[in-house]
Amino acid sequence: MNLSKEVLEQLIAQSRDLVVATDREGNVAYYNDGASRVLGYAAEEVLGREVARLYPDLDEARRVMKAMRGPGAGGLGIVENFQTSFLAKTGERIPVAISGTVLYGGSGGEEGTIGFAKDLRSILRRDQLATLGEVAVGISHEINNPLAVIVNQLELLEVEVERLAGDRDCSVETERMDAVRREVDQITSIVERLGEMAEIEDYHTVQYVGAARMLDLREQPALTDPDPRLADLHILVVDDDLGICRSMKEILEASGCRVETATDGAEGLRRIESGGIDLVISDVVMPHMDGYELYHAVQQRHPSLPVLMMTAFHYDRDHVIKRSRLEGLAGVIFKKPVDPLRLRDSIAEALGRS
Repeated sequence: MNLSKEVLEQLIAQSRDLVVATDREGNVAYYNDGASRVLGYAAEEVLGREVARLYPDLDEARRVMKAMRGPGAGGLGIVENFQTSFLAKTGERIPVAISGTVLYGGSGGEEGTIGFAKDLRSILRRDQLATLGEVAVGISHEINNPLAVIVNQLELLEVEVERLAGDRDCSVETERMDAVRREVDQITSIVERLGEMAEIEDYHTVQYVGAARMLDLREQPALTDPDPRLADLHILVVDDDLGICRSMKEILEASGCRVETATDGAEGLRRIESGGIDLVISDVVMPHMDGYELYHAVQQRHPSLPVLMMTAFHYDRDHVIKRSRLEGLAGVIFKKPVDPLRLRDSIAEALGRS
């Protein structure tokens, strides 16, 4: 079947590849829809202008022209899959592979050039994802084993600390070991996130330093529907662990609450005195004023204000939780880590909204 010139022109015009032709002066004489779609320039912005404007700089344009006129893989006057970059209207560099040729007239002189360029972004992205998958498998293998050893040793250490402490208070030491556990959990989640990125073939980068970027391994926040039982509640979270404060704030705000945080009992009490707090969630072990002292202060000054206590320990050696429950404490939350559903239920129950 013989294709007419009009049909061929239509096929080229609608090609997804970028097709650009120049005249003997190096000005753009042809510019198809594919080039317009990828680079963002309308035909009238490019036609008759120097083709060099489509490249990141003049040196790169000259490098392509030199390759096209040299004895490359395609022969004199031809390039095949020559990798370079175009510069989009937005300023983005578009990696491309150009196959093109010099056009000669009847007298043998150059009449111009024509090139077919393929956008390489999706191909390079697939290569990057394949590499990411290999990295994820390697990291998981090399990191998970020592992490398991760390967790096991922490369990043994906690038992030994409690044995040596006897009747003495070792809550500070246990808090420190619990902080190590949380960091180990964080490392584990990062490794898992890396594996998920490779599996679903999706990842993002963020600005690092200058023009450098880095893989974004931060845990994506889970979407939580607002809880109508907690709508418009003003809650104060008191904990000397900033990580706990931050995670509690995120969970509660996603549930529909307004949240303030404080890092010790004294600061928490000042915020309560400012008014407007509907419920207090306080850690037990804190500097300056611990959770038990804060609870007693709230009882004396604001007896109708519900207080929930948080603790990382199921063993209440000093009977702080037990004594507080007997004195009217609304509830207890064990933060290893905080269970969002349990947290929401505890708040609703304390306020009689369950």
